[in-house]
Amino acid sequence: MPSYTVTVATGSQWFAGTDDYIYLSLVGSAGCSEKHLLDKPFYNDFERGAVDSYDVTVDEELGDIQLVKIEKRKYWLHDDWYLKYITLKTPYGDYIEFPCYRWITGEGEIVLRDGRAKLAHEDQIHILKQHRRKELETRQKQYRWMEWNPGFPLSIDAKCHKDLPRDIQFDSEKGVDFVLNYSKAMENLFINRFMHMFQSSWNDFPDFEKIFVKISNTISDRVMKHWQEDLMFGYQFLNGCNPVLIQRCTKLPEKLPVTTAMVECSLERQLTLEQEVEQGNIFIVDFQLLDGIDANKTDPCTLQFLAAPICLLYKNLANKIVPIAIQLNQVPGEENPIFLPSDAKYDWLLAKIWVRSSDFHVHQTITHLLRTHLVSEVFGIAMYRQLPAVHPIFKLLVAHVRFTIAINTKAREQLICEYGLFDKANATGGGGHVQMVQRAMQDLTYTSLCFPESIKARGMDSTEEIPYYFYRDDGLLVWEAIKTFTTEVIGIYYESDQVVEEDQELQDFVKDVYVYGMRGKKSSGFPKSVKTREKLSEYLTVVIFTASAQHAAVNFGQYDWCSWIPNAPPTMRAPPPTAKGVVTIEQIVDTLPDRGRSCWHLGAVWALSQFQENELFLGMYPEEHFIEKPVKEAMARFRKNLDTIVSVIAERNKNKKLPYYYLSPDRIPNSVAI
Repeated sequence: MPSYTVTVATGSQWFAGTDDYIYLSLVGSAGCSEKHLLDKPFYNDFERGAVDSYDVTVDEELGDIQLVKIEKRKYWLHDDWYLKYITLKTPYGDYIEFPCYRWITGEGEIVLRDGRAKLAHEDQIHILKQHRRKELETRQKQYRWMEWNPGFPLSIDAKCHKDLPRDIQFDSEKGVDFVLNYSKAMENLFINRFMHMFQSSWNDFPDFEKIFVKISNTISDRVMKHWQEDLMFGYQFLNGCNPVLIQRCTKLPEKLPVTTAMVECSLERQLTLEQEVEQGNIFIVDFQLLDGIDANKTDPCTLQFLAAPICLLYKNLANKIVPIAIQLNQVPGEENPIFLPSDAKYDWLLAKIWVRSSDFHVHQTITHLLRTHLVSEVFGIAMYRQLPAVHPIFKLLVAHVRFTIAINTKAREQLICEYGLFDKANATGGGGHVQMVQRAMQDLTYTSLCFPESIKARGMDSTEEIPYYFYRDDGLLVWEAIKTFTTEVIGIYYESDQVVEEDQELQDFVKDVYVYGMRGKKSSGFPKSVKTREKLSEYLTVVIFTASAQHAAVNFGQYDWCSWIPNAPPTMRAPPPTAKGVVTIEQIVDTLPDRGRSCWHLGAVWALSQFQENELFLGMYPEEHFIEKPVKEAMARFRKNLDTIVSVIAERNKNKKLPYYYLSPDRIPNSVAI
């Protein structure tokens, strides 16, 4: 009688093992085997991290093995099991791999196909077509779209983390409990004693040092020492937490009536302001998005305020970017003066603080939340709904949506919900952040997620004219590495543009993103379909880059740049000044966040800047969804390219007082998971 050797690998995460009964049956082209209990006498099967082998003898020839069925039945209490993969050695000495990397919950059954990636048209056998269809039908019931707030991209239909399908939940919910993490952060930072001192102002700038912890190898200490300097202020628009707003100014806006006479002392080339604009030396950051957004009113004891500044910057003779004019609101007028470096010290400093605070709000809610977290969730839900596990694009993307839906669900549950943690310290809490996302959706376009296009659209693409824009330089290297990799993988499975166009599952995935994620808005520029291999490569590069590199660039520097509170105030407790010559140091300190809010802010930026336990970085694919040699070779080349980029960035950073490392591939997690 034919005998097969079955090898079963159990996951190594917490609670991955099981004591339940595990049955296996084989489905071949010539017949189906009986159910076999996988059990070795006097042995604890399916322990966490175990790889167990069993001999399975069948009554008759099964032909080519097409499917493996795994069934779990209760032993004592329901005991979930994480199955990594099964390998089968046939009676003829062949090995067949069946990747799984899923949880089997309750009294469940999983039906696995062998690991070769297949497009739908390649499946000619009825049982395989049926398996493919059933898998998607099941997933579409599990992964449902939901509107969390009007005007937002749609998200997963789940009220809390435990409502999610088991396969996409965190291994340990404790690790991503925001309340727990913030409390842990407060302990690590030794700031518990200030935590409840809401409404209590600091005395002066040095007083903020009481909650400021110097941590070796971070930029935060340098920020504390130099935050008042114009050079440090300008540098952050290029390489800080939010390096996506600055753009070259091609025409001075009418709403900012700044003249050459006002800024003459800042211009180093003996040219008029208009001539400097023509030569490409003037840059602008406009926070128009914040105009009219409601400030946080959740604490009746503390009034909180927002502004919508316009900041004009100048590239000096040393090619450094410095601020030369700031107007704190959008409509010019006597009570909305243009602040200048030549003004009184504290007038100019407070104007810059207002810009830094506004930058913090746009960074947190738009650059970070909307444009990495929520967008990546859309890609993830669409992938699970429309691409079966056997599809090459599913195999390619699954590592890049790991835990994304879970972290966003947790955020909606604890962080950005009504009365959530976000309301505690942020002036855009209490609903302002929701208004901001609704507005920013108008500017969320497909092109703006294409990294090279977004840089070019802001006129920031010339390395010669803007030499110190490391976010751009490193981002382009990573973008090209990802694009080269996706192009190679597509070349393996799609022999022509026609095959791309005729792949209905792929087209349904792209359509789901457009119709549900982007709410079917033509103006978003998101494609409804993808018709060429080149466009597919670009699309997949957008998905992977957004989830990995873009998120890393705007997330992991938060402690570096935002821990020194005056450099990134999460709220302001007095309105913007309406006249010059009246600002005092006491007034600035009374405007900055109080002790309690400062502590919540510090805990937040600390918690958000930490990597996950067992983080997987770009190019790491420990789950072997692909078994084909050409893809494994493409992955190896991808890792080699990324290693080269790591070396280039390390060499550039040598001896730099302000190193830029957020886009070094060894610091870029594969997915949005924090």
